[in-house]
Amino acid sequence: MSPELQILALKLTLPPPPPKGGVYQPLVIVGQLAYLSGHGPYLPDGGMIRGRVGDDLDLAEGKNAARQTGLAMLATIRKELGSLDRIRRVVKLLGMVNCTSEFTDHPKVINGCSELFADVWGEDAGVGARSAVGMGSLPGNIAVEIEGIFELT
Repeated sequence: MSPELQILALKLTLPPPPPKGGVYQPLVIVGQLAYLSGHGPYLPDGGMIRGRVGDDLDLAEGKNAARQTGLAMLATIRKELGSLDRIRRVVKLLGMVNCTSEFTDHPKVINGCSELFADVWGEDAGVGARSAVGMGSLPGNIAVEIEGIFELT
């Protein structure tokens, strides 16, 4: 099933694409690769999920923030490329978690986005290489920031 049909089958609601927050391009294409700038957990009402995992948010709330970030990423991909069907596969994700120094489950948080992409593109094409790291802070105190590299069809 195509990613666009899969979004419908999963009954996912994408937020509007987040507005730019600086001097950068949301998505840059080089050859057959699309580089997606860092996204945060942008909500349909224009707000963000904010806070530090291990302090303001627990693991489940952090994972939900990563899933919401994935939905925002999908919204930007659709806006910039016209369709999620233009993506052949997820190549690489970098997930950054705003967390306390004691928090060590960064990969479990970023699984919220990775599991979403596996649902949309399938286990093979939706799961790429990945890094998940903790940060002492993120812009605007957002809970998660994720950037990605995607292969185009």
